[in-house]
Amino acid sequence: MTDQAHAMADAAENAVEDRRKRLRFRSWHRGMREMDLLIGSFADTHVGGFDTPMLDRYEALLELSDPDLYNWMSGREPVPVEHDNDIMKLLVAFRYTPRQGS
Repeated sequence: MTDQAHAMADAAENAVEDRRKRLRFRSWHRGMREMDLLIGSFADTHVGGFDTPMLDRYEALLELSDPDLYNWMSGREPVPVEHDNDIMKLLVAFRYTPRQGS
């Protein structure tokens, strides 16, 4: 691989990592404290392993309202088909995973 190719690959990886950091920040600063804790903890656990398409799906979920996400995560309402994807399934599973100290 040439120096230019290495530089381009590094720049692309840095851009993805910067995006992950922004998404983690947004996850911890949603507005509802309960959702900050749920979504922020989820982001800390999972976002580092997301590829670009997964980041796209996660970012789309972050655009949704806290009450909707909470109702779907808690099973109070079914997840709409357009949001029923791998990331939403991870969120639901994460919601029911016991945490250390809980």
